[in-house]
Amino acid sequence: MPDQQEKFEHLKALHQRDSAFVIPNPWDAGSARLLASLGFEALATTSAGYAFSKGKLDSSASLGRRGILDNAAEIVEATDLPVSADLEDGFGAEPKTCAETIRLACEVGLVGGSIEDATGDGARPIYDLSHAAERVQAAAEAARSLPFLLTARAENFLWGRPDLDDTIRRLQAFSAAGADVLYAPGLPDIEAIRTVCGAVDKPVNVVMGLRPPYYSVAELSAAGVRRVSVGGSFARAALGALIRAAEEVKSTGTFGYAIDALPAAAISQLMSQEKRQDRQ
Repeated sequence: MPDQQEKFEHLKALHQRDSAFVIPNPWDAGSARLLASLGFEALATTSAGYAFSKGKLDSSASLGRRGILDNAAEIVEATDLPVSADLEDGFGAEPKTCAETIRLACEVGLVGGSIEDATGDGARPIYDLSHAAERVQAAAEAARSLPFLLTARAENFLWGRPDLDDTIRRLQAFSAAGADVLYAPGLPDIEAIRTVCGAVDKPVNVVMGLRPPYYSVAELSAAGVRRVSVGGSFARAALGALIRAAEEVKSTGTFGYAIDALPAAAISQLMSQEKRQDRQ
C-alpha cells in the first residue's frame, strides 16, 4: 500500500509525461472504487458531483469546507490511488485561509488540490489579479512543505468573462506564485487550448464533458494538454441514467433499463474488496 508521499510522487510524475492522462472525478467512495477498477491512475473529486449527491447547488455558499474534505477523505480511503481535490475558492478570500485549506486537505490524505480565482459574488465574480496571485502564493507556500500538488484555476470563461489574454496573464501569474498545475475551465475551442498551453510553463489541465466541443485525449495531447478531468459530467451521466430509468417505469410501466444496469454481483465484488492497489 503506497504512503502519502509515494502517492504524491506518482501524481507528480503523471504530469511529466509526453502525453495527457485522464484523471476522472468520482463523487463518493463507491464511484471511486468503480473508476479505480477500470485502471485509471489517479482520481480527482468534484464539488458538483458531491453537491448533487447531497441535493445542493454547486457553490461555495452551500458547500462548506468540512463537508468537502469529509467527502474527499472517503474517496481517499476507498482506493490506493492518489487523489486531488476541488477545493473551490479555498473557502475564504484571505490568502491565509487558502493556506489553511491546503494543510487541512493534506491531513485527510489528499495529495493535490485546486484553488480558483472566482469569488462567488455575481457582482464581482473574479478576484483582482494581484489578490488572486497572493492567494495562490499562500497556498503554494503551504503546499511546499507537504506532499501536495497545487493546481491554480483561472475562472474567467465560466463567469462571463471570455478574455483569453487576461486568462493567460492570470495563469502566468499563478505559475510565478508557485502553482504546479494550471487550469482554465471553459476554454472555447482547441485553438484557445493550444494557445494557453503554449503560453505557460507548467502542465495544463483541461476539463471535458461540460459542454461541446468535445475533443479526444489524443487531440488534447497534441495541443499540449497534460491532464484531462471530467468535472461533474460523470455524476451527471449517472443521474441521466437514473432519470431515463425512472421515466420509463413511470410512463410505460416497463423495466427495460435493467438490461444495461451493472450486475449486482459485479458491484458487490467491487464494494466488498479491501482497499487495494488498483494501478496495474
